[in-house]
Amino acid sequence: MYIGYIQFLMIGFVLLEAYKDSYLGQLIFDNILISAPILFLIFIGFALILGRLDTVMGLREEELRNSSSSNPVMREILTNMEEMKIELKKLKSERDDK
Repeated sequence: MYIGYIQFLMIGFVLLEAYKDSYLGQLIFDNILISAPILFLIFIGFALILGRLDTVMGLREEELRNSSSSNPVMREILTNMEEMKIELKKLKSERDDK
């Protein structure tokens, strides 16, 4: 998960290096003491927005479900958890009937 953040920072740095000779690049690199914290805060804000979208859309859970279904150990764990959920529902319904 954190490797993605590092890769994102590296891509941002490569992008800035590519535009180093442009007006915006010169402005950023000439005032690096001011622009570095601002770029870092923009990165944090962007990462928070992406993380929130990921949570709201459920992409991480879907990815974990897909990857765990291909792993036999995780498949067995998921099967056991589903069985426990069914058993728990039965016990709750029996308790409520009494």
